[in-house]
Amino acid sequence: MSERQLPARPAAGRSAYERFVRPVLYRIGRGDAEIAHEQTLRALQLLGRIPGAATIGARAFGGSGLARTVFGVRFPSPVGLAAGMDKNGIALRAWPAIGFGFVEVGTVTAHPQSGNEKPRLFRLVEHEAVINRMGFNNLGSAALAARLAAYGDLGYPLGISIGKSKVTPLEDAVEDYVTSLRRLYRYGDYFAVNVSSPNTPGLRSLQDAGHLRELLTALHAEAAALTVAGLAPKPILVKIAPDLTTSAIDELLQVCTGAGVAGIIATNTTIDRAGVAGHPLAGETGGLSGRPLAETSAKVVAHIHAETAGALPVIGVGGIVDPSDATRLFDAGASLVQVYSGLIYRGPGLIRQINRRLP
Repeated sequence: MSERQLPARPAAGRSAYERFVRPVLYRIGRGDAEIAHEQTLRALQLLGRIPGAATIGARAFGGSGLARTVFGVRFPSPVGLAAGMDKNGIALRAWPAIGFGFVEVGTVTAHPQSGNEKPRLFRLVEHEAVINRMGFNNLGSAALAARLAAYGDLGYPLGISIGKSKVTPLEDAVEDYVTSLRRLYRYGDYFAVNVSSPNTPGLRSLQDAGHLRELLTALHAEAAALTVAGLAPKPILVKIAPDLTTSAIDELLQVCTGAGVAGIIATNTTIDRAGVAGHPLAGETGGLSGRPLAETSAKVVAHIHAETAGALPVIGVGGIVDPSDATRLFDAGASLVQVYSGLIYRGPGLIRQINRRLP
């Protein structure tokens, strides 16, 4: 998809990233979005090696003035990087320089896996949207644990998203999640249980009450054992799909509150294509993210906030391509927000703009 197909926006309102950097990125690999993603991560990895780079972001958004504590974790800014961007944690030293207050790596699985067949990442530029069917491509939780051990203290909160390996039968999913939690527990500040990706066969069935209760019970038991062994307790969150009915969300919330879940991440990508109907890539399978998800994610966040009377913190994610989108999620009841697709379309300036707009 070429830069010429972007929605018309006044030139004065477009950032230097949008005018000069993005067109170059879109030409990398003959327009292959995944190649551009990989090369961007490598560039950020190099940025992270520059002494003092991590402090640039803190100065950009005003330092501790935006700090807040959610589920027992202190976040220097409530704006974080969503899972999926830096699955294997190769650029963790660089993200604060962009202004992120926290980062979520993964989704990581117990077994290394290459993911689904390529191509599997598509830009729908007119809609400021992305479709992906990556399939949890990652080096595995053991490799991530080794990398995080080498990093040492990152200086900001790290979330770790864990999921089921494709080779693991659904009936053995619990042990798969528990294995990753055990390997990574000492390194994460919170853990996100991903049961909502549309790109691993059968995964979303783990959102059903019975399956979810079994999974969360096992994860909390493992966490308790690790705490007894001397590790600090860590919050466990559940990431849900935007495609659930209201009654399904309510049932899921009952399970989560009963199991002692610390928070909800709302939402993952959607399989709905109403927001991109007619686009030549709309028929690609996978999860849709970006601007078309903004209204749905805000509604889900608002429902969870109302249903739990604000007692269950929510990380709002989905559709943030403008500071007003983040404001809408905070107004809906989100305690924190995460950005992914918006970074692709609006660049690092978006993160600074959101931080500056916060009270």
